[in-house]
Amino acid sequence: MSALINTKKQKTNYLLGFARLFTGLLFIFSGFIKANDPTGFGYKLEEYFHVFHTDFLMDYATTIAIIVCAFEIILGIWLLLGLYRRLVAWGLLLLIIFFTFLTFYSAFFEVVTSCGCFGDAIPLTPWQSFGKDLILLALILIIFIYRDQIKPLIKDSFTQGLVATLTAILSFGIGIYTVMFLPFIDFLPYKIGNHIPSLMVLPEGKEGDVYEQVYNMKNVKTGETKTITDKIYMSEKVWEDTNWEIVGEPKSTLVKKGYQIPITDLLITDAEGNDHTQEIINNPYYNLIIVAKDLSKANLDALDKINKIATTLTEDYNLRIVLLTASSADESDYLSDKLHLISEIFYADLIPLKSMVRANPGILLLKSGTVVNKWHYNNIPDAKEIEDRYLSLDK
Repeated sequence: MSALINTKKQKTNYLLGFARLFTGLLFIFSGFIKANDPTGFGYKLEEYFHVFHTDFLMDYATTIAIIVCAFEIILGIWLLLGLYRRLVAWGLLLLIIFFTFLTFYSAFFEVVTSCGCFGDAIPLTPWQSFGKDLILLALILIIFIYRDQIKPLIKDSFTQGLVATLTAILSFGIGIYTVMFLPFIDFLPYKIGNHIPSLMVLPEGKEGDVYEQVYNMKNVKTGETKTITDKIYMSEKVWEDTNWEIVGEPKSTLVKKGYQIPITDLLITDAEGNDHTQEIINNPYYNLIIVAKDLSKANLDALDKINKIATTLTEDYNLRIVLLTASSADESDYLSDKLHLISEIFYADLIPLKSMVRANPGILLLKSGTVVNKWHYNNIPDAKEIEDRYLSLDK
């Protein structure tokens, strides 16, 4: 009997060890990926706030994102080190129950197309996210049930507290830093080095999504009904048979997933709605693109500083200054007069502007459609640095 108990105990410890290792590493990875871009994760949280009619949280989305990312990292590291086992077990259980509910709700009701679990680095569908959370829920239940068997790797209480404090500082510090500046790794299509025009078209040799149209057909004489695909409709020349007619609208079904064009929503217009997209992104000279997605919430001191830098640079260089915003023309004109902006003002949808640079305002330096560099308003280089590193090299 004692041998059987020992065998069972060893098996339980093995499961617990695996659950701790897998869960801890996944939480750390997930937390770091999102902490690399809390602003982007905040945008995803805003979608959930809208779905659950908690719009009063919108202004705090980025702050909440920083906190959630930090908690994931902290819980993951503490779990691996065996620190504060009961607190960690409860924290993990509550988090995974909440996440599982969110991903199921998103998948079942099709309200949020991507959960943002791993940021823009690894996009997952809601059902994929829900499946991941179910696996994690099972592992965390093992951790919760056997939480008292977890032994800390660090025995000294002072060292435990020091490590725990440093972990918390690191976890919160990463998120705060990347919000104040820019992500360490840019997973978005407007990252440095990317050629924007190339990312707006289907590359040669690539095939996009393949769809088929399904028609509901009815025989006008017999009343018989059937469904056929567009291929059969064309190959058998069904339209020539006057006994059959199409009922309702055809249904489009995805047959094969193809290459996804990274940039599909970029349209740059002037106040009258004229399209200037290709003119701007294909400019063979340098473009200084000031991205201010929402002028009502933009840092006006930063806009003024950028304007002064741009004014200095345009005195000696052929540099086009463009302000891109999703705000109204009236608001743009008012701010332009107030700050004496020298930039041309153009308009784009909010979604691509959010992807261009995680700042309001931020700057993209383009040349021949390629993103040469980008900056948050907190680390804008002065005119001399931009001149020496980029503009003077073309003289």
